[in-house]
Amino acid sequence: MTVESRTLVLLRHGESEWNTGDRFAGWVDVGLTEQGRAEARRSGELLTAADLRPDVVHTSVLRRAITTANIVLEASGRDWVDVHRTWRLNERHYGALQGLSREQVRRDYGDDQFARWRRSYRCSPPPAEPGSEFGRAGDDRYRTLGVEVPAAESIHDVLMRVLPYWWAHVAPDLLAGRVVVLVAHGNSLRALIRHLDHLTGDDMSGLHIRTGVPIRYDLTPDLRPRVPGGRPVQPG
Repeated sequence: MTVESRTLVLLRHGESEWNTGDRFAGWVDVGLTEQGRAEARRSGELLTAADLRPDVVHTSVLRRAITTANIVLEASGRDWVDVHRTWRLNERHYGALQGLSREQVRRDYGDDQFARWRRSYRCSPPPAEPGSEFGRAGDDRYRTLGVEVPAAESIHDVLMRVLPYWWAHVAPDLLAGRVVVLVAHGNSLRALIRHLDHLTGDDMSGLHIRTGVPIRYDLTPDLRPRVPGGRPVQPG
């Protein structure tokens, strides 16, 4: 890979145990299903077939993303490359909705409010109560990292925590000509895509990122997409 090449691969983790139950996971640490592990292996195989072997991986500190990243590297024969983990790539904190099924939220609050909480750029869900089971405020990893766990986040909030990491860590890897694979979550990836593609809030409302489908972005020297929206990595 030449220095002129700036290739970014975005990958949402494989199917999680709460994806199958259609529950809001957010910062709750849930594992992958067998289907999710198969999606991760397939992603690694697709990257290899497309000659997109990772030079460096960035991921969140949540198990479903970490496990996906590890499986991708094993499947692509790149177990040895550097992996950087950060809370800044975590899924959106869904506040009091974490642990609830989407069906329950629709039933309790109505379809319109449900849609606003899920897709509005600046609207946050109701905050998690102090000490709540799924709030994650007492999680050891964040206490050790010195991170104050939010009570709830909007997509705007997610973007504001993702961007400092993008500029400080991901962008330098890209500018050095490395193939960067970023394994994260539906909303942290949506926030980053908003930045890359200059999307508006309305543009984002219909943006859905499937689990286990790598998206390739070829970037210009100033890290703008040559093809807005990127391209899914598909079998050759």
